[in-house]
Amino acid sequence: MKTLVLLLTLFLQEPQESLLMFWNVENFFDWRADGVSGSEMQFSASGARRWTKKRFYAKCAGVAKTILLAGDEFGDVPDIVGLAEIENRFVLTQLTGATALRKYGYGIVHYDSPDRRGIDCALLYRKTRWRVVSSKPCRMPFRTRDILLAVLEEMNDQAGHDREAIAVLVNHHPSKVGGGSDARRDLAMARLLQVRDSLLAEGISRIIAVGDFNDEVVPADGICIKNRQGTIKFQGKWEKIDGCPVLEGLTAEESVFCPPHLSEPDRGYAGTKPRRTYSGPRYKGGLSDHYPVVYRIKISD
Repeated sequence: MKTLVLLLTLFLQEPQESLLMFWNVENFFDWRADGVSGSEMQFSASGARRWTKKRFYAKCAGVAKTILLAGDEFGDVPDIVGLAEIENRFVLTQLTGATALRKYGYGIVHYDSPDRRGIDCALLYRKTRWRVVSSKPCRMPFRTRDILLAVLEEMNDQAGHDREAIAVLVNHHPSKVGGGSDARRDLAMARLLQVRDSLLAEGISRIIAVGDFNDEVVPADGICIKNRQGTIKFQGKWEKIDGCPVLEGLTAEESVFCPPHLSEPDRGYAGTKPRRTYSGPRYKGGLSDHYPVVYRIKISD
């Protein structure tokens, strides 16, 4: 009888959950003029944008505040945070170490990519919940941001669940600016699917790919959409270009997260829009032209 009760308990046990956020934080450069691209030179204290140390740390504090507010909204701070448009590791060390995030013990996964703007994808993870089994940048067939791959394993496994790894893929696909952009995005998506297939062939059956795909995202099977909010607004029209097109061995609830401090009135069109850090050369003090997307991932055996 005891054996039967134990088996029923394990069978009826709720799936494990983990919270993942993805956010394109738009030109998150440090203020030092140590880069070589035009964007890196513009976003410096002596550059055209007058990107000062004070403005940099204000953005660090604002990004950290948003991550913590997600904790208030969804029950706990995100275990995993995927980021796009990060200049370098220094930005990440300051974000996690010089803000209120420092008490949550976030680790960093980051690689420099060959992107012409000098921006990369990155991943933060709570070291009390996860450990990195492996990570690497997955190169594209042309010069752009790498796909960031991190294979994670949960630190404190719950009874009745195995410790199978989860692969997280952070993406920032080519923008629509410039000729041939559609073909480049097609190639980037093909590369993502190739990476997914390689992971499945290696025996990693739990995979989630998130990112800014610069196209309307078709949600993967297993995604439950909690709201229909767009993530970016262009000429008065909301677009959903941030999301999750690849999900294997998991289910997830998706929510676009848009607390009031991320928005401003849209004076050219109706309603509101994301509040950017800059509008052209003019400093506005916002955080990004994108809203973050939050996933409540359910892990079931």
